[in-house]
Formats: sequence, structure tokens, C-alpha cells
Amino acid sequence: MRIEEGLESLPLDGSECVVTVGFFDGVHLGHRAVLDRTVEAASERGVRSVAVTFDRHPREVLRPGSEPRLLTTVARKASLVEATGVDVLVVLPFTSEFSRVPAGGFVRDVLVEGLRAVHAVMGVNFTFGHRALGNVQNLPELGEPYGLSAEGVELIDLGGRTVSSSSVREALAVGDLDWPFQALGRRFVLDGEVVSGHGRGKGLGYPTANLRIWPRLLLPGQGLYAGVAKHPGGSHLAAIDVGTNPTFGTEPLHVEAFLLDFEEGSLHGADLAVELWARLRDEVKYDSVEALVAAIADDVERTRALVPPTERA
Repeated sequence: MRIEEGLESLPLDGSECVVTVGFFDGVHLGHRAVLDRTVEAASERGVRSVAVTFDRHPREVLRPGSEPRLLTTVARKASLVEATGVDVLVVLPFTSEFSRVPAGGFVRDVLVEGLRAVHAVMGVNFTFGHRALGNVQNLPELGEPYGLSAEGVELIDLGGRTVSSSSVREALAVGDLDWPFQALGRRFVLDGEVVSGHGRGKGLGYPTANLRIWPRLLLPGQGLYAGVAKHPGGSHLAAIDVGTNPTFGTEPLHVEAFLLDFEEGSLHGADLAVELWARLRDEVKYDSVEALVAAIADDVERTRALVPPTERA
């Protein structure tokens, strides 16, 4: 998949396209239905498929302070979009100036002149343009002068619950991994870089990889989790702590992972993706280091029991 960034990348060279536009945070099943239909519609017309997304959540610009924490980094979002078969991903900066572009101007300047779109596929609840005046209902009218047709894709419902990025965030915030797994169609993943910590884990016999997480990302509810940690050298079962280390005094909320059976040396500076499989327990303050070590040992054994052997390195 080709990735283009910024308005300066427009107009794109090459053929006409079928386009979709969205923030696509998490690339959940609803997003994937839109992306899949975009690829399908492009194939039907013999043109390429293009997805347009943004470098930040629109509310970060429109209502600063109200924007949600995000489910994916831009890089992981791009990887998930690529898996759907989209040919080109265009990442545009969402700025104050961009937010004032009228819906008709967005259709003309970005979709038609910038991308050479002949057909647009949008989620039925997607809006665009200044004051969100563009939508699936009026897009055919806006596009008609340029020969741009459009269609909407309905929301996905699972067991009476609508799949949405906000519903996934709400579940993760309380440590619920079941709904995110259903709605995303995959395990929730935190991406970060391994950085130096206090070294307490090593002293306890359980050295951890401390993660520096992109500040815009959502952290799941505090607690201990079983999962899988993936790095350039392989993958390992992992007992993961999202917390503040209360036994040693309160610290800023952070993520650290003990990689089971890891004997390959230091991961300092490496990219690490932590895939969450199950919530083990709340993070609590222990009266002694011995009690904490016993709890960690139990977390490790439960992780071995909960995560299938096929996920081990």
C-alpha cells in the first residue's frame, strides 16, 4: 500500500479511484466494512482504492480538551488499513484552516481534483466539511457536477450493541477486553518503545520492559493483564502491568511487561507491541515485597494457562 501525507501530496498521480474518508480509530469491524466495500467498488470499476484519514482526532482542533484518547497509532492504523487491500492511504493534517473548508469545497478540491475520485463510499454516520454539513445523504448532490457518485455503508451491530470506537474506549477504560475483541475483530494492542525504568522488577526476579506510549493513546483500566509482547526478534507470553506500582509509592500511570522465557538480552530502545488477552486482577498495594513477588508469580502462571501455547516464542 502506498502512503501519502499532507495536502501537498495532492493531486495524486495515476488513475481514477474509489475513495473513502474517515478517522478510522481502531479500524474496527464497522470501519473494515467501509474499507472492504471501497476495495470491492474499486475492483468493479477497474480503478484503484483510496482511503483518506487524518493525523489527529478532529475534536483536538474543534473542541480542544474534549478529544478522546486513541486506540491506534497512525502507523498501526496504516497497517490495519493495508490489510484490507486498500491501494493508497492519504493522511491529511486536521488543522483549524482545514476545518473551515466547506463540504462542497472538500468534495471538489480533495475528492475530485486531488484524488480523481469517481465514486465515494462512506459510513452512514460520517460527516465532513465546515460545521459537519457534508454527509452521505447530500454527497451525491455535491458530487453530481463532477461525475462523483456515492453510497453509504450501514453501521455494524453485534448482539444489539453498535460497533464504534467510543464503545471500545468505554470498555477498555474499565478493563473489559471482551467487547473490544468482538468489535475490533482482534486483540487490543498497545504500541510503545522500551525505555529504562527503576529496575525494581529485576531485583524481584521479574525484569520488566517499561514502555513509553504515545501520549495520545488510550491506556486500558489499571490492573494486571495476560497477553503477548511482540518485538522485532520474536514474541513472548507476557504478564502486563498497567498501573502506578502502589507497593513502592504512587508513580505516574505506566505500562510494563514481564516477558516469559525471554533470554535474548536487552530490549532497550526496541519497539514493543503488547497484545492484551485477559485481565488478571486489580493492581493493589501489598504489605510486603514477599507478598508482591508471590502475586507476580501467580500472574505468570495464570498467563501461561490463559494464553494458548501457539502464541509462545
